[in-house]
Parts: sequence; C-alpha cells; structure tokens
Amino acid sequence: MLSRVAQVWRLCATALSYLLFGLGALLLTASWFPLAACCRRPVQRQRLAQTMIRGAFRTYLTVLSAAGVLSYRIHGAERLRQDGGCLLVANHPSLLDYVLLASVMPQCDCIVKQALWHNPFVGGIVRAAGYLPNADPESLFSRCQQRLQQGGILLIFPEGTRSVPGAALHLQRGAAHLALRCRADVRLAHIRCEPATLTKGAPWYQIPRRKPHFEVTIGRKVAIAPFLAAAQPESLTARALTTFLTQALTFVEPGTSYDG
Repeated sequence: MLSRVAQVWRLCATALSYLLFGLGALLLTASWFPLAACCRRPVQRQRLAQTMIRGAFRTYLTVLSAAGVLSYRIHGAERLRQDGGCLLVANHPSLLDYVLLASVMPQCDCIVKQALWHNPFVGGIVRAAGYLPNADPESLFSRCQQRLQQGGILLIFPEGTRSVPGAALHLQRGAAHLALRCRADVRLAHIRCEPATLTKGAPWYQIPRRKPHFEVTIGRKVAIAPFLAAAQPESLTARALTTFLTQALTFVEPGTSYDG
C-alpha cells in the first residue's frame, strides 16, 4: 500500500515538474534573459545566459529530489573546470540527461534541433544561450569550430536520440568527425538511470514503481592526437574513434572513475 501511494505521489509530482519546467523557462525568457542583452559582446551574453541556465537547472533538480521524483549523484564534476575547447560526449538514456549535465558545466554549448528555436517555452533559452541549430549542416561545422576556439565545451549525445533500454549502445560518427576536424579532445560522461524512466517512446506518465536514481560519471579526457597520428583516411579514423567511444561509454559501472 505504501509503495502504491508513493508511486501515485511521484506521478503527480512528475506532472507538476513538467509544469514547473515550462513556467521556469518562460520566466527566464521574460525576465532574466533581457538582462543578458545589456552585455555588448555576444560571447558575454551567451556565457551569462548559460550561467543562468546552470543555476536554474540546479534549482530544478533540487526541487525534483526534494519532492521524491528522483535522486541523483554526479561524480567528477570538478573535472569540467579543467576543460575548454573540447567535446563532452555522453550516452543518452533519459530525457533529463541534458539537464543533469548542464547543471554542472561551467560552459555548455549545445547542438539542438532547429524546431527548438521557435518553441514557445524553450526558444528564448536556446537563442539566449547561443546554442547551435542543426538546420544548416554546411555552416554547422564552422560554428562548432568557432565555439571550441573560444574555449567552449560542446555537449554532444552521439546516439542522436535517447537510447532504448536494454539495447546495445549505437553511436553515430558525427561526434568523431567533429573531434577530428576541430582537433578537439573528448571528455567522456556516462549516465545511468535505475530503474529506467523518461526513455525513448515512453509517455511521461509511465513512471517506474521505484524512485529512479541517476548516476552521472564525468570521466577522463580522451586525447585526439593519437587518433590523428594514425595517418589514415578520416572515415577510417572516425570509425575507430566511434568504436572506442562506444566501448568507453558501455562498460563503465556507476560511480567508477575513468582516471588512469
């Protein structure tokens, strides 16, 4: 009986969390982000907006945890302070992965769907933070390269979409090609959620019987130089790098350090 009551409460709290996210996004767009427009330089505006997003996401996760919707731990977040001009590559099991990572990233540049730029709830956030729309593949690479040269951290989920629970990890090669062309090192991040929730194809109201727990491990940085030194065609090198990233993100146990 207590377990059932707890599940019903988490269902109601989950519904409220969606409402809270939408209202929070509108509040940021309407009140906070106009302050960022006072910065003369676009880079300063974007960094200020990203700082606001980080604070808002931390608050949001604190509320979800306090309400019993979920629990979470993030290991190795301090490693992100060492980064600049690199990719942060992560697996993508849940809808909350971006929120979890962006809540601890000093800077967070992201490639997003073009449709999000016109979304009434998050469009203002996406534009203010300077996230990169994927509508124009021809110019996307140069814009990513520019952000990396400015010292940004580019967050990428190379699966391209949320993974299916129980299925083998399948990474697309876009992240590997970007790392090779920009000569950017890759920071690894592994996300695990047990039991699974907010997965691909699952409706929001399909919540597990137990409270889900997220374990996020910010891992080691993979140097891109050894892959470039192979002197192979880019397609073969990208394939080798993608295989390496797939193995690295598949076999990490929660809480395990990547150091070494």
